[in-house]
Amino acid sequence: MRLFRSDELLGIARETMEFVLEAAAESHPDEYMGFLRADDAETVGLDRTGQVITDVLVIPGTESTPQSASVRTHMKPNDLRAVGSVHSHPNGVLRPSDADLATFGQGSVHLILGAPYGWGDWKAFDAEGAQRPLEVLDVEMADEHFFDFTQADIDRELDDETDRGGFLSWLR
Repeated sequence: MRLFRSDELLGIARETMEFVLEAAAESHPDEYMGFLRADDAETVGLDRTGQVITDVLVIPGTESTPQSASVRTHMKPNDLRAVGSVHSHPNGVLRPSDADLATFGQGSVHLILGAPYGWGDWKAFDAEGAQRPLEVLDVEMADEHFFDFTQADIDRELDDETDRGGFLSWLR
């Protein structure tokens, strides 16, 4: 792994694009909003220097309506992997509004997804609002195990607590 990351953005992982299109469709008729995160290309199996968008960070407390989505900026983490944003336009218009342009300051790519949220219903823009190319890449995504447990694991844990007198038994 290199000490410094390449700034070149090679594209977005197909799995990530599928996720944002599905999330936007599920949020409809309200807007969907998230922040894009990238990994070094070599971590997703590409023999190239650069970055690939692999993740979307959704900020707790994001408020969405059919006309807008707003984020509590104090909730946004200082994220070295951040490369831009993604949000939907339920009206299907695939160009940034003045309000969008005001939020495009951070990052090199900003995706706008439009209803009905199919593969042709999105465009990528730079920080100034000019359309830019963004390739959808078939890459090897790492299996994330954020919630790496099953219901059987939970039941077993609860049984163990019951056998020992329960979680608050030490108070007795």
